[in-house]
Amino acid sequence: MAEETFLIAGLGNPGATYEETRHNVGFLIVDELASRQGLRLDSGKWDGLFCRASFWGGRIFLVKPQTFMNLSGKSVARYADFFKIPPDHILVIHDDLDMHSGRLKLVSGGGPGGHNGIRSLIQCLGTKEFFRLKYGIGKPGQNNAHAEMPVEKYVLAQFSKNEKELFEKRVPLLVEGIETFVKSGSQQAMNILNGVK
Repeated sequence: MAEETFLIAGLGNPGATYEETRHNVGFLIVDELASRQGLRLDSGKWDGLFCRASFWGGRIFLVKPQTFMNLSGKSVARYADFFKIPPDHILVIHDDLDMHSGRLKLVSGGGPGGHNGIRSLIQCLGTKEFFRLKYGIGKPGQNNAHAEMPVEKYVLAQFSKNEKELFEKRVPLLVEGIETFVKSGSQQAMNILNGVK
């Protein structure tokens, strides 16, 4: 049986200034997936860094758009189009302000919810019916943390020590959930990821 092809894209902003910021959690997760397979996203094409390999029983494209967050769809859509990857085999990983820090949620469809990267993807792919893995980053004022910080500054700030520790704790679950998405489908992956509050 031929391997099925999946596109797993992490959203973020390119450049050293944005490394390890809350808005770049998608990049961090995709880098983690790559490094666990002994891979690096070091090939450039269509305004993105990518690598491709066969693992988890599928042919996997890992992509980090380099267009800056608000134009992410431009890059992802080119990969999806060229490699004929259907929306239900696209998984986009991004931060979510409306979920508290460290919460995970795998969803399909729905609107951008104020996330400009997702708005760009919906526009460029011409559909909402792709999968999204949201990683909660909380928002300023939640649990009395960073109450004075404007949202724009908060998302572009680095994780606090506690948030970083929580992220590291979440990584094995994230990897297990994404592997399950490829091997067994979205429903089983949701059972793993969406229970993480």
